Amino acid sequence: MNWLSVLGVDDMLLRFRALLSESAMAAEDRMDLLAIEWQEQKKNLIWLVLMGLVVAGLTIVALTVLSGAIIISFWDTPNRMLATWLVAGVWLVLWLGVLAFIYLTTKKAANPFQLTKTVLRQDWQAVKGRLK
Repeated sequence: MNWLSVLGVDDMLLRFRALLSESAMAAEDRMDLLAIEWQEQKKNLIWLVLMGLVVAGLTIVALTVLSGAIIISFWDTPNRMLATWLVAGVWLVLWLGVLAFIYLTTKKAANPFQLTKTVLRQDWQAVKGRLK
């Protein structure tokens, strides 16, 4: 005679094993999700550093061209002035474009691991619901 079956412990052990198996699979899924989001966050940080270096380089070039534009604007020929200001304007537009890209990347990277947090919050609510 199987005393575990008679006492109902056998069913409880089966449910406990199933719960443990589901918990292990859920934890593995959460770790996979965390790894995916970490890769995304790392990519955003790399882009942020690279674009910071690009902005620094473009700022140096833009200030150099702007200084040249100011000096050349005092020359006699209006064509020289127009050409110099157009070059300075192009550098300024490029600089603003990279700055906008950095802003958007920073905004996107400001709330990391949002999907993981949401899933973990839902899991916690489900666990709390089962405990009540």
